[in-house]
Amino acid sequence: MGKVTETIVKKLNDSLSPTHLEVIDESEGHRGHAGYRDGGESHFRVVIKSKAFEGKNRVTRQRMVMHALADELKEQIHALSIQADVPDTD
Repeated sequence: MGKVTETIVKKLNDSLSPTHLEVIDESEGHRGHAGYRDGGESHFRVVIKSKAFEGKNRVTRQRMVMHALADELKEQIHALSIQADVPDTD
């Protein structure tokens, strides 16, 4: 796991206490595109479930994730895909 990925995991764990978290580096699929860096860690997909999202709409959930990663979005993360849901209630 790279340094940016580790930072994403830590910040999302600290701020949203997810019950499920996947951080997928999709940078290799963007080789030759804008924002790609050798070594990856520029294009990410986050799949997160958190009780903090209860009662919030999709846009608000995504904003919560983006707020937690604001510093990284300024310089390190070129693209971020977010799937933010409430935990399953089984």
